[in-house]
Amino acid sequence: MNKTLTTLSAALLTALVLSACGGGGGDNGGPPLVVDAEGVSTFDSTALGTTLVALPSETLSLAEQATLAYMSEEEKLAHDVYVHLASLWGTSVKTFANIATSEATHTEAVRQLLLRYNLPDPAASLGAGQFQNPTLQALYTQLAAAGGPSLVEALKVGAAIEEIDIVDIQAALVNVDNQDIRLVYENLLKGSRNHLRAFVKALLQQGVTYVPQYMNPADYLAIVNTPVERN
Repeated sequence: MNKTLTTLSAALLTALVLSACGGGGGDNGGPPLVVDAEGVSTFDSTALGTTLVALPSETLSLAEQATLAYMSEEEKLAHDVYVHLASLWGTSVKTFANIATSEATHTEAVRQLLLRYNLPDPAASLGAGQFQNPTLQALYTQLAAAGGPSLVEALKVGAAIEEIDIVDIQAALVNVDNQDIRLVYENLLKGSRNHLRAFVKALLQQGVTYVPQYMNPADYLAIVNTPVERN
């Protein structure tokens, strides 16, 4: 493992421990999603757990079960690609490492829902860049490779991932009525919008105007032309 990956792994572990202990910007009565000045949006594990306990545990539909399994691996994909890109471009920009740390807490938020409903976690025990879902496995391979040629291409990959997340979470929410799942998904959606803004800003700093690849252009502009969302 190279020095960049070793440092990043330590940062990820520290962030998760802080979240589990209620540190890192929240307390039992705080918001489940903590947003920093750059728009990096991190779940506070303690605050989220407290919020979920207060909500009813309702019967799951088959659609809800399917979206939870998919979302677990999709959040892992974002994390794993960003860790990979941080190993390539982390000396040029901190965006990948910062958002990778955040994405680890997004994966944990979905895992809390899987535990709450006694569902298996398809992302459990999988190594970096490994996925049970063949579509996500192929997407990881594609995106990890696409971010290799240059920093600009890597930042475009980051923006594309957040676009994909936004589209998929919005689609999932159509079939979700359980309050606890909606709470997590809506916060994941907010985080993805903030992270999209962060990557678009980083591209502008490189002199590049990002063109959306997956979202409706009007929906994309409505996000990037508004400020970072806080609580």
